[in-house]
Amino acid sequence: MTTTSEPGAVHGPPAHPDLPLPYGTPDAPRVAVRGEASLEFDPEIARIGITVTSRGTGRRAALEALTARNSDVLELLKEYGEAVEKQATGSFSVTPELAEKGRKERVHMYHGRVHITATVSDFTALGELTTRLAELELTRVDGPWWALRTDSPAHGEARRQAVREAVTRAREYAGALGAELVALVELADLGAENSAPSGPAPAMLRGGYGGPPPGGGAPPELDLEPQRQTVRADVNARFVMSRPAL
Repeated sequence: MTTTSEPGAVHGPPAHPDLPLPYGTPDAPRVAVRGEASLEFDPEIARIGITVTSRGTGRRAALEALTARNSDVLELLKEYGEAVEKQATGSFSVTPELAEKGRKERVHMYHGRVHITATVSDFTALGELTTRLAELELTRVDGPWWALRTDSPAHGEARRQAVREAVTRAREYAGALGAELVALVELADLGAENSAPSGPAPAMLRGGYGGPPPGGGAPPELDLEPQRQTVRADVNARFVMSRPAL
């Protein structure tokens, strides 16, 4: 940066002469590095999406059927107690379908739909739960989507690893010049979050349209293998080091 002054103006010394300039000086060079971490952890929760549908020639019939099937899903989820950590209804709709022929707006059918999201923390019950849900009439099951909780210790571990990596890298640069790190000037967090899940797409389960399988009995239990989650953290760090031995 260039400054100008009027002739004869007198300027005093900097307010803090002992502090290094932001860009460093020959006696106090600055080293800027980036610390990165990419760690894998076992998932802590799995989310599944449940869509319940109904059809009827009358609005009331479609709504009653939808209400009954929605109650069946909620009751089934309650059977698993604390294994189902959370459940929430995301959307609800009853939509008329107009007849294809005729000029008048005559309703041919009504379609009902309710979407529910369930968060499961006990993976030993997940396979049985998904197949029992898929067995319900006009019920679709999507998922699972594996994840870590937002307050998982895994995020903190990744951030600490990124900071350690930044210190190690800066110390190596300083050591290559025969210098040592003196002070930390700045540490900027660029974010630590789950990367998008990689690998095969989640299983898409659809069932229940024909009712329970012939002969009754319990449905087969689906074997679901949890997908490990990748947590990334990146930081920018700037240090002041001692004068290099050049």
